[in-house]
Amino acid sequence: MKKICLALAMLGACPALAADPVADFYRGKQMQFIIRTPPGGDYDSYSRLLARHMGRHIPGSPSISPINMPGGGGIIAANHVGQMAPKDGTVLTMVSQGLPIDQALQLNPSLRVDMRNFNWVGNLVNANQLLVVWHTTKVKTLEQAKTTETLIGSTGAGSVSVQLPAFYNNVLGTKFKIIMGYQGGQEVDLAMERGEVDGRGTNTYTGYQTSKPQYLSNKLIIPLIQVGLEREPELPDTPLLLDQQVKEEDKPLLEFMSKAITVGRPVATTPGVPAERVTALRKAFMDTLEDPEFIAEAKQQNAEVRPMTGEVLAKTIRELIEAPQSVRDRVKVALQPKASDTLESAPKR
Repeated sequence: MKKICLALAMLGACPALAADPVADFYRGKQMQFIIRTPPGGDYDSYSRLLARHMGRHIPGSPSISPINMPGGGGIIAANHVGQMAPKDGTVLTMVSQGLPIDQALQLNPSLRVDMRNFNWVGNLVNANQLLVVWHTTKVKTLEQAKTTETLIGSTGAGSVSVQLPAFYNNVLGTKFKIIMGYQGGQEVDLAMERGEVDGRGTNTYTGYQTSKPQYLSNKLIIPLIQVGLEREPELPDTPLLLDQQVKEEDKPLLEFMSKAITVGRPVATTPGVPAERVTALRKAFMDTLEDPEFIAEAKQQNAEVRPMTGEVLAKTIRELIEAPQSVRDRVKVALQPKASDTLESAPKR
């Protein structure tokens, strides 16, 4: 009987058996991919790369349109996706890497969403965060940064580009002067090139490979420190945060930050999406990363991909937000830049 019904389904006589509610929902839809930065940076490049290919792996093959929504270190985009976007699985975003930390430590009241309620689709890049300086600066090593003031460009207060330099100052004793207010990493890169700032607070090695490969090939930037659980294979001589000599009571702080960085470039859809659509989006995400066309374009863009599944990503973010209160309290203090360490704009040189 089942075989008969399957045959009839092909002729439209058994629609209930043949129906795929997820495909039926997405068929003909135009999805949105909200990008937390202006055009040009690695968040933008990775988001657009994924958006160009992921649609054909989602049941029903919807189209995906990228929309830039910069500001607030990614908070504006996150608030939009978490609060105002349709809760039906038609909106994707690449969340700012620093926002799970921001929520865990309650650093910024303008973040009005709970990262645990997002439906995490997958992590595109599990890569270390680097603080780099321009090749012409006086400071060439992390040890020198402990004795010489260095201007570091960053975005908004909720951004990891502010949090990590502040953490280095407070825990490691560096003398970074954090220049806030740039809309995105692309602007910070231009500021480095102009000599307006000495370096950039955060970006991944893979991010530079994607957006500014000439920085690496021409040795225009010098990484002073990297944050992650292991050193980047290409940067065996750049010190790892976990390897820094600190007081015993400060080691859990290094471990918390190193784990937090593994969320890399996390992709999510809104809260409230039906479970079967979340499952389909997670599968589509992983299938996309194995698509020969995606792989070829990623290689062309020098975009390294080191994925993490949506399930693992969701677990990691929950663990960070629900870490022991004593650790979170101390990390919160360490991530707060001192007033003397920040400027709203770079001083004229």
